[in-house]
Amino acid sequence: MNSKFNSIKEDVKYYYTEKLAIYGSVPQGVDWNSLESQQIRFEQLLKLCNQPAHFSINDYGCGYGSLFAFMAEKSYKFNYRGFDLSEAMIAKARELYHDKPNCYFSSDNNFSLVSDYTIASGIFNVKLDRSNQEWEEYIIETLNSINIISQSGFAFNILTSYSDREYMQDHLYYADPCFYFDLCKKRFSRNVALLHDYGLYEFTLIVRKNKI
Repeated sequence: MNSKFNSIKEDVKYYYTEKLAIYGSVPQGVDWNSLESQQIRFEQLLKLCNQPAHFSINDYGCGYGSLFAFMAEKSYKFNYRGFDLSEAMIAKARELYHDKPNCYFSSDNNFSLVSDYTIASGIFNVKLDRSNQEWEEYIIETLNSINIISQSGFAFNILTSYSDREYMQDHLYYADPCFYFDLCKKRFSRNVALLHDYGLYEFTLIVRKNKI
């Protein structure tokens, strides 16, 4: 990824490390408000993985590994690699799942390990004091990198610009779902699904490279 975004990554790293220190390994520790909303979010993202056979998956912004736990509980057949900017998050994930043979955690987000699928949950929401333009450049650069390492497809979510205005917060980024749908259709694949009907103030985009 372009080095000009290093300062953004440092700010995001600090933000989430602080959240984990305050709340611990619970949804609030990765800045989600409840276990229920976190599980709804995972259900939408995992609609990407539509093959019954064993597959590999990258989880960018994995936090303390809650997606791995969710997938294991649902009996997916998979090899999992979780990446997070926060070394503290990775340390907690390794502590929780050190005895699991099908998972790997790293704080090295260099986008070099290719998998069947990649999921990025929540990593585009917290822009802090960045302008929308700068944050959007960062998102697009990240999606370009994710696309390269995803053989069969990828999925991500972002807070929606259709959120209620009175609840919007200045440090968060609210995206136009149509913009990102159009971007993914034109740049990454003809097979793109926009999910905006699951009761949270966000949307999920699923980009499939294989024909359905």
